[in-house]
Parts: sequence; structure tokens; C-alpha cells
Amino acid sequence: QVQLVESGGGSVQSGGSLRLSCRASGYRDSVYCMGWFRQAPGKERLGVATIDNDGKTSYANSVKGRFTISRDNAKNTVYLEMRNLKPEDTATYYCATGNGYYCLYNDYLGMDYWGHGTLVTISS
Repeated sequence: QVQLVESGGGSVQSGGSLRLSCRASGYRDSVYCMGWFRQAPGKERLGVATIDNDGKTSYANSVKGRFTISRDNAKNTVYLEMRNLKPEDTATYYCATGNGYYCLYNDYLGMDYWGHGTLVTISS
């Protein structure tokens, strides 16, 4: 059974940095697509970034240049390095994995498994 466990959320001031991690267990091989989505209170869940097992990345425009997604295929672990954080980045961040055809940040429906989420709060 596949399980995703996120860590690294917390509270920082605007301009600060955080690093999220998510380990996927239960896969026999390296999963094709790993990514991060986020949901702010009262809003829909949106894609942040994805990375496939060849290292190809996809980012939402709102985080380009500030966030970096990376992964360790041997550990089936994905990371999200977040810099220059803004109050509008406040949300619960969810890790997701999928073995579909595409690996794009906005391919919400293409993900098969989801973590429980980790809260990121940015104060101004």
C-alpha cells in the first residue's frame, strides 16, 4: 500500500525559507511523477510543482524563481525548497504521486496518491 508522509512545514516571516520533504513508501520501483500542491483556506487546491523520474520539472508561474523541486529516486522522496516566501504562499501543502502519462504541475487529476498535508504559514 502506497503511503506519502510529508514533513518540513512551519511558520516563517515573509522573505524566509522552508524546505518540505515527502517520502513515498509502498512502490516497487521509482514512481514516475512526484509533486506538490497547495490549498489555502477557503480556496481550491492548486498545483505548485512536479518532477518526473528523469528530473523534468514543471512549475506554477506564481512560484517560478522562488521554489525548487527535486527528488531522490532511490528513496522515492521529493523535496520542495521554498525561498522568498510571501503571505500568499500560506496554505496546506500536499505531496502527490502518479504514474500517468503526464507530469505537469496543473495535472491534479493525474495524481494517484496524496499525503495528508503539511501547513505552511507566512506572516508579513
